[in-house]
Amino acid sequence: MPSEYIQINENKYFVRTWGNEKNPKLMLLHGFPENSGAWSALARYLKDSYYLIAPDQRGFGLSWSPNEKKYYRISSIIKDLKSLINHFDDEMILLGHDWGAAAAYALAFAHPEIITKLIIMNGVHPILFQKALLSGGAQTKASQYINYLRKDDVEKALKANNFEKLLKLFSAQMDVSWLKGKTKDRYLEEWSRPGKLKTMLNWYRESPLIIPTNDNPQLNIDLSNLNLIIKCPHLLIWGENDTALLPESYHGLQRYCTNLKIITINDADHWLHHQKPKAIAKLIDNWVINSLNGKE
Repeated sequence: MPSEYIQINENKYFVRTWGNEKNPKLMLLHGFPENSGAWSALARYLKDSYYLIAPDQRGFGLSWSPNEKKYYRISSIIKDLKSLINHFDDEMILLGHDWGAAAAYALAFAHPEIITKLIIMNGVHPILFQKALLSGGAQTKASQYINYLRKDDVEKALKANNFEKLLKLFSAQMDVSWLKGKTKDRYLEEWSRPGKLKTMLNWYRESPLIIPTNDNPQLNIDLSNLNLIIKCPHLLIWGENDTALLPESYHGLQRYCTNLKIITINDADHWLHHQKPKAIAKLIDNWVINSLNGKE
């Protein structure tokens, strides 16, 4: 696939592209602990219909990776992402997974004029996710790893024995049979870049999300003043076997969308884009075509 460095707001981003520039443009935003190469399998089935644009997100891969935590506030991250979209076109379809979904939602809230359609794969609307976290229920328990990843000295533990603990965290109760051979080697190579693990983890450290602990299991925070509505057509694709993000974290999403479709996949989990790339590409293509024809 072609790749290039693009200067955005004086910051350098590494971007992979697939397909013909004349096709509808689709930007793909990866999450933790991945990089733009994570989209290769899905791109194989979408590149004939779309022009795919996949950046290494800030702090990941070969893109700009400042050490200071303040640069990982979502408002700062989406400033560059908006400029990156505008580098290619005035507007486009946006797809996000994991932390890429957080960035995609934030872009859709702040700059709806540049997002024609929003596709989220196992990612969460911030209000619904925070409510699920504050409930003290299953999602609160499942998300305790976030507090662990926020610790100042966690990099050393995650790196030990060739990233043994990070790999264990990455694959906890989920199917990572795709993470082997050269694919695994590429992940280890990316994580081994000097300082990279710290900058990747800064997404967790600078996030405003509150994850209650056993010492303080339930908190009352007023979220009623937040009005974060998705105004463009929105598709949520959800791997039902995800053990990090649970279905309760998207329940009620209809209240925050004007045009929503939810598709669940019962034999996939958080890493659905690696597990079911052909099936997911077909779902995306059918939804885009139907929404263009007014059928969604």
